[in-house]
Amino acid sequence: MCLIVLAVGVDRRWPLVVAANRDEFRDRPSAALAPWPGGRVVAGRDLAAGGTWLGVTRDGRFAAVTNFRDPAARRVGVRSRGALVAAFLEGDDRAEDHARSAVAARAAYADFNLLVGDREGLWYASSARAESRPVAPGLHALSNHLLGTPWPKARRALAGLSAALSQIDPVPALLAVLDDAGHPDPATLPDTGVGPERERLLGAVRIEAPGYGTRSSTVLLSGPAGTRIIERRHDGPEPRITRLSW
Repeated sequence: MCLIVLAVGVDRRWPLVVAANRDEFRDRPSAALAPWPGGRVVAGRDLAAGGTWLGVTRDGRFAAVTNFRDPAARRVGVRSRGALVAAFLEGDDRAEDHARSAVAARAAYADFNLLVGDREGLWYASSARAESRPVAPGLHALSNHLLGTPWPKARRALAGLSAALSQIDPVPALLAVLDDAGHPDPATLPDTGVGPERERLLGAVRIEAPGYGTRSSTVLLSGPAGTRIIERRHDGPEPRITRLSW
C-alpha cells in the first residue's frame, strides 16, 4: 500500500475502519482479494514475491504495509516487505511481538512501514526509525513516510475518513475518498528525492502515472458485529469490486 487511513476505536459500530490504496508498477502481477488456501486469511496476493499488501483473518488479525520512500537508501537482494504481512496473517504471534521482530529483522527487507493488529491492539513498526509502538485510538494516516506525517494526500484522506464515519454506511464515501485523483499545490509537497514532477504525480490520493499507479483500493470495517472488506481493482478498463463479509 502507499496510502492508509484508519480510525481506531472511534466508531462504536466498527472499532477498526481502514481505507487504503495500493500503488504499484502496472506490470507487477497480482491476484485479487480472496480467501487463501485453508480459508483463514483473506487478502490479495503479490504474484511476483508471494506476499501481500493488506489482509485480514477470520479470527480478527489485520496487517498492512507501505514502503518508505527514500531513493538514496534503496537496496537490492532483500526480501519483499509483503512477506511481513503474510507471515503475521498466517502465523499466531502477538501483534506486539511481530512488530518488534520486524524491526529487529529490518535489514533483511525492503524499507517498510508495517501495521499489525489482533484482539489485543494495533501496532506500528518502522524500518526507517527502527521502532515499534502501539497505535493509539484516533484517526491516523500512513503514506510513504512515518505514521502521522502530514503529507497533503494524507490530510485530504483523513478529512474524508472523518466525514465518512458520520454516514450510516461509510463504504461508498470511503471509496470516493480513495478515488480522489486531484493534485495538491506543488508548494505543499514533500521533497523525497524523486523530482518535482514525480512528487506531483505521487501527491494524489489515487495515482495515475505512466506505468505506475493505484492498482486497488480497499475498505475494511471490523467490529463485534463482524467484518466487511471491499476491494476495488483498477487493473482493467472498468473497476472490478470484490465484497466479502463474515
